[in-house]
Amino acid sequence: MKALWLEDKVLSLRNDLPDPVPEHGEALIRVDLAGVCSTDLEMVKGYYPFTGILGHEFVGTVLAAPGAPEWEGRRVVGEITLYCGECSACKRGDTGHCSKRKTLGLIGKDGVFAEKLVLPLQNLHMVPDGVPDGKAVFTELLAAALEIPQQLDIKPTDRVAVVGAGRLGLLIAQVLNLSGCELKVLVRREAPGRLLDGWGIPHGPESDFEAGSFDIVVEVTGTPQGFNLSRRLVRPRGTLLLKSTFAGELTLNMSGVVVDEIKIQGSRCGPFDPALRLLEAGLIDVDSLITAVYPLDDGLQAIEHAAQPGVLKVLIKP
Repeated sequence: MKALWLEDKVLSLRNDLPDPVPEHGEALIRVDLAGVCSTDLEMVKGYYPFTGILGHEFVGTVLAAPGAPEWEGRRVVGEITLYCGECSACKRGDTGHCSKRKTLGLIGKDGVFAEKLVLPLQNLHMVPDGVPDGKAVFTELLAAALEIPQQLDIKPTDRVAVVGAGRLGLLIAQVLNLSGCELKVLVRREAPGRLLDGWGIPHGPESDFEAGSFDIVVEVTGTPQGFNLSRRLVRPRGTLLLKSTFAGELTLNMSGVVVDEIKIQGSRCGPFDPALRLLEAGLIDVDSLITAVYPLDDGLQAIEHAAQPGVLKVLIKP
């Protein structure tokens, strides 16, 4: 099997990997389209020590599902956390924080930049016929954006800033705009600004953002500079929500957090079914985010392209 293999922070295209074999309760899936995520780029930099096939955003077709033939031939997307169902986190329904979890393309589980993969049936969601592959491949990323209103009670009267107008930031902006809040996106480049104009979402440069004036600030830059800026924008007793993962460490003035009584909220994966419903209803524009589509043979070039400043979504088609 052909796949993009990460080892010792070196990514390579391999042609000698064995096809994965599904067990009972699992599905063998042909990858039809995969998306390059900022986390994938950080993995190459060493965000987490991982050896295996990279990638976690995909849409595919079930080729085999031992004991569950009704899944065969169905288009699916898949949640990225594999959980045990037995630890204390799983028993309280918090499977995303399973103490024995594996994570697709990130922790202990080969990912989707490959011709095929295997996932448990419990991780899969069938894709509605009205959602083409080019939209369905955004399900995992859109679900991550939808986790924010799951975690926070965002009111129409709230002033909300999104710092970072990249792949995820633009999806977050569209999701938060549905809440009716007073939203503003910090933008440094013309292309995201044009997209936001088309969606009717206010935006501006850093100079337009007053320190300490936002009830909620969502940090999506993946940089220490973006984090520090986001922290400055939060009002006393406001909330700073962190959506970025990146290699390295941050320096934070905890005294300021204590004195201003700032709430800091981490945010990771989110709900797939609502994401698929929004895509099917056409309420979220993902087509405008696609910059390029590469065959798997050119997967290394796809990763390089995705890492360039200002590039939005790069897809890989095995």
